[in-house]
Amino acid sequence: MTGAEAVAAIPPEERARLQGRSDRRGVAHLLGHGGAVVVTGGLIAAGVPFWWLLLPVQGVLLAFLFTLAHECTHATPFASRRLNEAVGHLCGALLLLPFRWFRAFHLAHHRFTNVEGDPEIEGPRPRTRREWAWHVTGLPVWRGQAATILRLASGRFAAPYASPRAVPAMAREARALLGLYALAALSLAWSPLLLWLWVVPLLLGQPALRLYLLAEHGDCPQVADMLLNTRTTFTTGLVRWLAWNMPYHAEHHLMPNVPFHRLPDLHGHVRAHLGVTAEGYAAFNRDYLARRP
Repeated sequence: MTGAEAVAAIPPEERARLQGRSDRRGVAHLLGHGGAVVVTGGLIAAGVPFWWLLLPVQGVLLAFLFTLAHECTHATPFASRRLNEAVGHLCGALLLLPFRWFRAFHLAHHRFTNVEGDPEIEGPRPRTRREWAWHVTGLPVWRGQAATILRLASGRFAAPYASPRAVPAMAREARALLGLYALAALSLAWSPLLLWLWVVPLLLGQPALRLYLLAEHGDCPQVADMLLNTRTTFTTGLVRWLAWNMPYHAEHHLMPNVPFHRLPDLHGHVRAHLGVTAEGYAAFNRDYLARRP
C-alpha cells in the first residue's frame, strides 16, 4: 500500500476530524514548553547551586522549539492563523531561523520529500563517521543559518523555492533579525545574562536536535512514497512532548495538515503500513554509523 492509498483508506469524516486545529491544545502545549524554558532560565539566572548543569537542559528546550516553528509553517499548532504566525516568528528569532524563508524552504521539502528538488538534500547527509560527528556538533548549521540571514538581508537571495515576490519581505525580516541580534550583542557589555540563558544553551542543545532530525529522512529510500521516504521513530512520551509529536514523522508527511495533537490518532490508522521505522534515536544513530566507514 502506498502513502496515498493509506490516507484514502481513512474514512472522509475521520480525515476531517484529524485535521481539526485547537487553540486550547496548542496554547496548553506552548505553556508547558515555554514554561519549562522560563523556569530553567530562572534557575540559571538565580545562580542556584550547580546552575551550569542546567545549561544543556535549557539548550535542548530551546533547540526543540524548532519543531514548533516547523509546525507553524503549516499553520497547524493553533486554530488562530495570527497565533501561528506570531509563534513561528518568535521561535525563528530565537533560533536564527528567519520564519518567512523557513516556511518557503520547508514547504518545498514537503513537495519534493527526499527526491530531486528537496532543498533539504542539496547538502549531502553525513557519509562517514567523521562527517556525522561534525554534523552533530551543530556548527555547520549555525554557519549555514548565519549565511542565509546575510544573503536574505542583502536582498539578492535566490532559490527555486523562494518566489521573487516573497524575497523583499524575507529581506526585511532578515534585516530586523540582524538588528535584534546586534542589540543582544550590545547588551552583553552590561550583563552576560543572555550568554548563559540563550547563546551557550543553544550551542549545547543543538547536537540533540541534529541527532533527532537526522532520523526523519536519513537513509530512507529516495522515492516519492511517504511511507518509504520518511521515518517514524518510536520513542518515549517525553521526547514526543518535547518534539511536538513530530517523531510521528511519516504520519506528518502523509497528512501535513494534521496538527500535532492528532498525530497519535493518525498513527493508529497507518501504523501497519509504515515502511521505515526506528526503535528510538539511539538505535537509529547506532545503525546509521554502522553503515558508514
